[in-house]
Amino acid sequence: MALEFTDANFKASVLDSDKLTVIDFWAEWCGPCRAIGPVIEELAKDYDGKVNIGKVNVDNNPQISMNYGITSIPAILFVKGGQVVDKLVGAQPKANFVKKIEQHK
Repeated sequence: MALEFTDANFKASVLDSDKLTVIDFWAEWCGPCRAIGPVIEELAKDYDGKVNIGKVNVDNNPQISMNYGITSIPAILFVKGGQVVDKLVGAQPKANFVKKIEQHK
């Protein structure tokens, strides 16, 4: 199951992690966000223990969204060693996520 990243746990869960972390910035009211939700859950199962995969609800965690300049959702950031190494914006097929994960893990 995808992790839930919040303003409170972001540093420990994402920035201090030694694994690649995939972060889905989403909101309840966003149709394309809901469309890729199942893909994010599948990736979390596929890469369990190898890659951290989670979601940030932009409405509940405005600080993280502001820190990363998220202006359009869904936005998916790939973070490794505390730095953004890649980004996808908009609904994407699963293959696009897998390609980025394999490239950076």
